[in-house]
Amino acid sequence: MPDKIETTHVLMDKTLIVYKRERSTIWQCRFKVDGVWQRASTKERELDKAKAIADGLRIEAEIRKRSNLPVVTRKFRDIAKLAIERMNSTPAGTRGKVSFADYIRVINEYLIPCLGNRNITSIDHVALDELNAWRIQQMKKEPSQSTMLTQNAALNRVFDEAVIRGFLTDANRPKLEATGKSSDRRPAFAMPEIRALLAGFQGWIERAKNDASKASRLLMRDYVMVLLDTGARPGKELLQLKWKQIKEDIKPVALPVKFIDDEGEPISPIDLNRSVSMPVTGKTGTRIIVGMRRTVNALREIGKRNYDGIEMPVLTPLKNLTKPTNDDYVFRTRNKEDQSFVDPSSSFQKMFQRYLDEHSLLVDPITEQKRVFYSLRHTYATFALENDKTPVHTLAEHMGTSVGMIEKHYSHLKVLQAIEQLRGDETRMLIEADGEIDEIYQSNKVTKEKKQP
Repeated sequence: MPDKIETTHVLMDKTLIVYKRERSTIWQCRFKVDGVWQRASTKERELDKAKAIADGLRIEAEIRKRSNLPVVTRKFRDIAKLAIERMNSTPAGTRGKVSFADYIRVINEYLIPCLGNRNITSIDHVALDELNAWRIQQMKKEPSQSTMLTQNAALNRVFDEAVIRGFLTDANRPKLEATGKSSDRRPAFAMPEIRALLAGFQGWIERAKNDASKASRLLMRDYVMVLLDTGARPGKELLQLKWKQIKEDIKPVALPVKFIDDEGEPISPIDLNRSVSMPVTGKTGTRIIVGMRRTVNALREIGKRNYDGIEMPVLTPLKNLTKPTNDDYVFRTRNKEDQSFVDPSSSFQKMFQRYLDEHSLLVDPITEQKRVFYSLRHTYATFALENDKTPVHTLAEHMGTSVGMIEKHYSHLKVLQAIEQLRGDETRMLIEADGEIDEIYQSNKVTKEKKQP
């Protein structure tokens, strides 16, 4: 502890100190409660009054501690900024790190403007009701349940920070509920629509106005191919992928179809069964996803365009692209003038919507919602469950989501999968079988007419 000066007075050794800050006439105090130093202003200019106030603050803090209440109060705004600092300092790749950007945006755009001047200990259900009303006014609509989950997660980060620093306790932190309106089922593509989507790419690419536009369209096509083949989340999961992170694999299998060679000997064609494994970082942290033939072909096309003359062996076409020394990002175009790599992904969403609109695929006829890149992720999940009978746990792990979310968004597929059981042939035959109807089920009007003389 530094030497005492006339603006510092120790009232209780290692427990209570009254002091003045430089260029301030107000006495401050420091007091220790449960081994932790706390600071507060006495708001007094006279030393004797300041000493009495300081001792009162210490006693009040001791009582609050014994009553399982926070020792001191702090402004919501200050705690929120500390929570943001903690999220920003979290290492990349940490579970949940990707979601922090959304939480920080919510804190800055909604929580601080509405709750910032309140003490953290005064955030009660009345304050939360005011936040809900203010939020609806700002959004000009009722937020969906998924939006509320994100908003609540952001608010909980602030409450967590307050608990860590002793400004709140677990016993008196507010409990949050996601009471927003239920989200509509997100639009996917049906199988005929996917066939049409893929078939339209070639002509659309050829209609590009210049080389730069054509390069962007080619890359977007390959991006769509990989999204559809892997179920990855659109955005950073693929756009931040580097060549050196990709692992190529083949597992040759003989196909059941046989051919006869020139000498009359049977030949069993071989499917090389190519695949790649790729690490991606999403909401749930880093995971490994697997891409099959469509992904391998898309990656090979990108490699051909960006690396002139690169050798691509028949068995392992990506071998020279995925070397440990290749630190380049995958989903990029190459500037022919200076050979620099360009990231055109910021225009992908609008480009994709224009493409869908041009081919009458933009609006899902079932949900009447506009389709976006995320629709490819939902299509992947739908096809995996409906056609490939992929176990839910395996699908959830691969997509970086929970079994609960899979069941929530795709429970309607159980009806489609059970169509044979739901056909009701036996029930229909029983209903249609001839049989005498009991008189008690006869029309009341007919019965009364029969009784009349």
